[in-house]
Amino acid sequence: MKLKFSRGNAKLDALEKYVKGQVWTFSLLSGHSCPYAKDCKSQVEIVNGKRQVVDGPHTKWRCFSASQEALFTNVYNSRNHNMEIVKVAATDIPLAAKIIADSLPRKAKVVRIHVGGDFATKAYFQAWILVAHENPNVIFYAYTKSLPFWKWAKDNGILPDNLVLTASYGGWKDAMIASEGFKSALVVMSEDEAKLLDLPIDHDDSLAVSNGKSFALLLHGTQPKGSEAAKALKKLNGKGTYGRGSK
Repeated sequence: MKLKFSRGNAKLDALEKYVKGQVWTFSLLSGHSCPYAKDCKSQVEIVNGKRQVVDGPHTKWRCFSASQEALFTNVYNSRNHNMEIVKVAATDIPLAAKIIADSLPRKAKVVRIHVGGDFATKAYFQAWILVAHENPNVIFYAYTKSLPFWKWAKDNGILPDNLVLTASYGGWKDAMIASEGFKSALVVMSEDEAKLLDLPIDHDDSLAVSNGKSFALLLHGTQPKGSEAAKALKKLNGKGTYGRGSK
C-alpha cells in the first residue's frame, strides 16, 4: 500500500521559506476520522450519488477541509484512500508505521499530519509516534482534538521531540487543554478577538510547527449560509484564506 501525501497551499509555501525545506501534508477524511470533534464537526457523505457536506448537531463553524472534499474529487479520493491505514493500525501498529514511513516523500523536511482529519484511534496515533522516532530528521506536526491520546503518550514519556502537537479548541475534551498545559490553537471570528485574548495569529504555521506559545487562527473555509460564522467570514474579506493567489 502506498499512501498519498500532498504539497500545501500559500500558507505552507510560506512555511517552506521559514523552515528552508519541503513541507508535505497527509490527510484522512474530515469528520470520519475525528472522534473528538464538536464545534467543527462536518463530514462528506454520499447522497444520491453525490458528495455532500453534512454538519454535526453541535457545529458552530464548518470544517474547511470537509468543504474541500465535497468540491474536489481528487482530494476526496486521496483522503478516502488513506483511511485504509487506520484499519491497518487497528491490527498491526508496526506494519502501519512501516507503510507510512515507506510512503514519506524523500525530500520532506516537515510533514503536517492531517490538513483533513485527526488521529482517529490510539493505535493509529501510536503508528505516527513510531514514524517520528524512526525519522528524527523530519519534523512532524499536527493540530488535534484527540487529546486523550496525547495525554497517554505524555504520561508514558513516549512522545518524540520531532512530533509537535497543538490542541485544537472546539472538541469534546477542551477541558484537558488547561489541565494538561497543552499548547493550543483557537479559531477566532476576527483579528480584534485575537487581540482581546492576547493571542498571536498564525498565518504561516510557524507557531504550529514550534514548541511554544498558544495562538489563534482566523476563521476560514465555506460556512453555512446565514450562520454567525458566515457573517464573520464575510467581514474578514479574505483574511485567513490561504489558497494560492490569496493575499
